[in-house]
Amino acid sequence: MNRIDRLRALTPYEADFVQWCAEQGSLLREGRLSELDRENLAEEIESLGRRDKREIRSRMEVLITHLLKWEFQPGHRCHSWQASISEQRIWIDGIIKDSPSLRRYPAQIFEEAYKGALPVAVRETGMKKAYFPSEPPFTSKQALDGRFWPGGPLSMDDFLRD
Repeated sequence: MNRIDRLRALTPYEADFVQWCAEQGSLLREGRLSELDRENLAEEIESLGRRDKREIRSRMEVLITHLLKWEFQPGHRCHSWQASISEQRIWIDGIIKDSPSLRRYPAQIFEEAYKGALPVAVRETGMKKAYFPSEPPFTSKQALDGRFWPGGPLSMDDFLRD
């Protein structure tokens, strides 16, 4: 653990973020609360929650993109799409296990995530936007369910292509 020399000036937040973090951690451990950079420390702690929300939203967009490709391009299904869908579900579940207060967050941002995923699916498939539904063809709960695969049941061929 880092110990802070009482004679040395603390590193400003803007000067060296890593050093600032180490110093703030040491000050907390040593109980030197009056010396903490409270404003920046509070902002950094709050940003940790925002980071998890951004991660869920980003992974939801990737998940939805690949679910759309899976549903609307059944002849192109491949192992990498299946792996990506599974990976996004696992990551989202892991974040929610670490922060149960985010359990409802994927459903809350599902419509926005669909709007973000739709242009990516259009670009990656080369299909016209009109081919895809303007509203999600599956629910947030389905998207996160490891047993859900849009467009019908999986066949062995779905896992052997790539």
